[in-house]
Amino acid sequence: MTTPKSTRTTKTTTAAKATKATKTTRVLAAKKVLRPRPAKPASEPRPLSAEDLAKAFELSKASTSIELKLSIPATGHRATIKRLKLDPVEAQPRQAFFFDTPNLDLFKAGIVVRARRIQGGRGDTVVKLRPVDPNQIDPELRRSASFKVELDAMPGGFVCSASFKGACTGKEVLDMTAGKAPLSSLFSKGQRAFYKAHAPAGIDLDSLVTLGPVFLLKATHKPKDYDSDVIVEMWLYPDGSRILEVSTKCLPEETFQAIAEFKAYLARCGIALSGAQEPKTRAALEYFQAHLGE
Repeated sequence: MTTPKSTRTTKTTTAAKATKATKTTRVLAAKKVLRPRPAKPASEPRPLSAEDLAKAFELSKASTSIELKLSIPATGHRATIKRLKLDPVEAQPRQAFFFDTPNLDLFKAGIVVRARRIQGGRGDTVVKLRPVDPNQIDPELRRSASFKVELDAMPGGFVCSASFKGACTGKEVLDMTAGKAPLSSLFSKGQRAFYKAHAPAGIDLDSLVTLGPVFLLKATHKPKDYDSDVIVEMWLYPDGSRILEVSTKCLPEETFQAIAEFKAYLARCGIALSGAQEPKTRAALEYFQAHLGE
């Protein structure tokens, strides 16, 4: 029996489409197309209760410094940079590498391990613990110039952290991420002891995986109508997404005045305090966790 021409044409077209689809799938697999960083559901920060404010005040009194932060929604990035009159050419480029288990067990336990490369061949490291009660920290540890207790405050929330910092070179960071040196070699004896005292049992530094790097630009702005420095950081991800954060620092005894003055400065620049707040560290860890092995 002779197959009708229309049927033959349909079979040929279907086979051609299937072949094309297979080729497309192979090309995409070969390119390892990066999945975009998952968007967080937008939600307005809730006002802090009287109890929250009282707790923040108590934490601030026992902290070394206070950092006031504001994460800018993506739709406001361009306008914010323009209103702050920032010159992107003057920004300092950096690379940030984070280290954790594939399941982010450290982050879940409140521990952050990070190393950075900084323009000029410099580098630094930190082991951070949060949240913490400043009054429960060993007084001898607090006397170390490498140790800092800081309260981070942002619209709708706050967190107190303890950071043990260290210095290294940018090359040492690159050598470690290239597998030429163990992760522990980047950290001082004091940092390693601090990590061991707080990390979950069985998770040593050299067993951690590298998450990153995030490329970022950091600029220090000195406004004419504001007494403090304003720090602007733009974190850039491989898929093209980004986080823009504006911040300033003050001493604990200046907290309430600094909050009022920072709000007033942002208002003069037309920058709203509304919008979902996206912590940089969590966003970076979750992004690179999703792309492990790519």
